[in-house]
Amino acid sequence: MRFLFNLLVFCLILPTNIYGQSGYVSLPIGSEGPSAQLQDLDGNTVELVDYTKGKPALIEFWASWCEQCEALQPQLDQIQNEYGDRMNIVAVAVGVSQSVRRVKRHLENHNPGYPFLWDARGAAVRAYDATTTSIVVMLDGQGKVAYTGVGPSQDLVGVTRRLLVP
Repeated sequence: MRFLFNLLVFCLILPTNIYGQSGYVSLPIGSEGPSAQLQDLDGNTVELVDYTKGKPALIEFWASWCEQCEALQPQLDQIQNEYGDRMNIVAVAVGVSQSVRRVKRHLENHNPGYPFLWDARGAAVRAYDATTTSIVVMLDGQGKVAYTGVGPSQDLVGVTRRLLVP
C-alpha cells in the first residue's frame, strides 16, 4: 500500500506540460520553432516558418509508406476541417524511401487541404530533431513548441483544443 501512495505522490509532483509531452520527442517544450529551407512539391524553395507563423501550427513529419502516419490521418483531417482557419497545418515529407512523384500520387488520392513540403536534404528533420516519421510538433501562436509526440496513439485533436483555448 505504501508503494501505491509513493507512486501517487510521485505522479502528482512530476512536472508536466498542459499541451503535451515534456520534450522527449523532437524539441523541448517552450523552445523556439526553427525554420528550415525546404521545397514545395513544384520544386520551389520555401521556408518552413512561412507556413507556421501567424497562428498556432501543427507540423507532421510524414512519409507515404508510414503506417503510423496513416493512422494519424483521421485526426489531422478532423483538425483541418474543424480548426483549419485557426491553425496552420503542414506535412513535412521526408526524403527517405520516397520521391516527390510518390508524394504527389498520394495526394491525388487523398488531399487533406494543407500543404506538403519536400525535405529532400533533411533540413527540417535536423532542425526539429525528428528521428522518425509520425512525429508531430505543435507550435503556439508565438512560434514556441507547445507539444511534441510520436506514433498513432497521440491525441492530436485534444491537444489542438487545449492549444486553441483563448
